[in-house]
Amino acid sequence: MSNQMVRAQMEEVKEILKKSVADTNDYLNQQSIGAMLLEEGSKEQEYYKLLLKALRRLEVFCDEAYDAVQIILQSETFRKPAAERTLYGIYHQCIMEFFSPKGDIWYEDSRAAYTGKDAIKYHHEPPQSFRKLIVELEKAFQQMREELAYYETDYHTKMVMKEDQRSSS
Repeated sequence: MSNQMVRAQMEEVKEILKKSVADTNDYLNQQSIGAMLLEEGSKEQEYYKLLLKALRRLEVFCDEAYDAVQIILQSETFRKPAAERTLYGIYHQCIMEFFSPKGDIWYEDSRAAYTGKDAIKYHHEPPQSFRKLIVELEKAFQQMREELAYYETDYHTKMVMKEDQRSSS
């Protein structure tokens, strides 16, 4: 992949991460368990705590990824290997955390792409505001996942080949 293509991906990911972090941060700053319990939903207080915990974790990963992307893009010379490594990390940490968070607080319905429905499913009914946020984030994370799927296979393959070359030397 050319430097220009990798840079373009970095720019696109930067904008998606920036908006995702801002939206998530705004939600977390305005939300409390008490407020969530007043909304329509299952009213499962412990589950709501887990939802917020997973969202905070996702926000931290995305914020750190955003900072890393900014540093690479602001460098005088564009370092393609660092950019590729960062995009690979974003795929595995941010995107995978969104679609399959630690503790399986929610999960992805893989059939959703065929049905046109929301891909994220919950074990209990979340508050309406939480569901709305996740639906908005899902579009951005799906876009990022499609854009960075290359790094799931190609970058990993490159790293394995380099490791094999080092081992045989």
